[in-house]
Amino acid sequence: MVLKIHNDHARFNDVVKGLVKSNLKNYIKNGEFISKQGSEKISVPISRIDLPHFRFSDESQGGVSQGDGQPQDSLSNSQKAQGEDKKAGSESAEHMLDIELSLADLADMLGEELELPKIIKKGSNNLVSESKNYKSIHHSGPNALRHFKRTFKNALKRQISCGIYDSNNPVIIPIREDFRYKSYKKVSKPQSNAVILYMMDVSGSMGDEQKEIVRIESFWIDTWLRRHYDGLECRYIIHDAIAKEVDRHTFFHTKESGGTMISSAYRLCADIIDADYPSDSWNIYPFHFSDGDNWSVDDTRLCIGLLKKRILPLVNQFGYGQVESPYGSGQFIKDLEEQLRNHEKVVLSEIKDKDAIYASIKDFLKG
Repeated sequence: MVLKIHNDHARFNDVVKGLVKSNLKNYIKNGEFISKQGSEKISVPISRIDLPHFRFSDESQGGVSQGDGQPQDSLSNSQKAQGEDKKAGSESAEHMLDIELSLADLADMLGEELELPKIIKKGSNNLVSESKNYKSIHHSGPNALRHFKRTFKNALKRQISCGIYDSNNPVIIPIREDFRYKSYKKVSKPQSNAVILYMMDVSGSMGDEQKEIVRIESFWIDTWLRRHYDGLECRYIIHDAIAKEVDRHTFFHTKESGGTMISSAYRLCADIIDADYPSDSWNIYPFHFSDGDNWSVDDTRLCIGLLKKRILPLVNQFGYGQVESPYGSGQFIKDLEEQLRNHEKVVLSEIKDKDAIYASIKDFLKG
């Protein structure tokens, strides 16, 4: 019986997982989870699930082998007669069920649904993280780490063995030799770290709709990479004619204005990598989002040079997402295709609207 319950529960979880996966594209497009972080549980609404089961009706309702009838009477006629009084209802019988999933669960579903490959890491043995594992017990230590349960257990055992424990007046008074303290042991493990450098065009042609697309897509890129790396850092660069590093909130809420010089962002990105992220021990993922409208051909040529000489040799992958805008020329992605189409570290993706986010994520993360 217990084994059957486990099997049924596993089958139910598979059904739930299938429902979430089948609606994952809509969850992504609508940006339902982008305020969540880390291991936080997420409430996901799905249609109510009713597994097949037998149900016994009330005898008064009649049925096969019940009620009046003669041999060779048609069952269909009696069933039809019983159903004649039924009226169509005006209320929906469909109900929603909330289930809880973690971002890690959703990242795994995203990988399965998009058939994403496992990420090949570099530098996994070069960085070591140390943590303190408080599972040991010592006879000495600071009061802040006193293990009360062990202390009183030792005191109880001592009093019982000495014959001084009174069950009618169960007072337990620990003495110095009863005290026990939590103690830690340092645990070292190899850690594979990654950094994402997000760059976004905030010139006059990039509106709120374009920035919302970037916000949703960057969230799912974060979620996927966090599933694969013990440590993940994110840096944010905005640019119009000049580039500057900002925090996450500023990145997504800066008002658009000014012209566009993409090379300013690429130069700042390269400077940050050189200063803070040695490529032999860090997995580096720059992503740039723009509407493809650059200031001049000369600046585009400078961008290509920065990519070839300072960025691409150091990174795992460079992703450029071009968000369609009624005000942008869209030329930049064509220039990148012409100059870098065969480069193994370059991924280009055109994002026309929110419906295209799903396919764009696959473009960036398929390896």
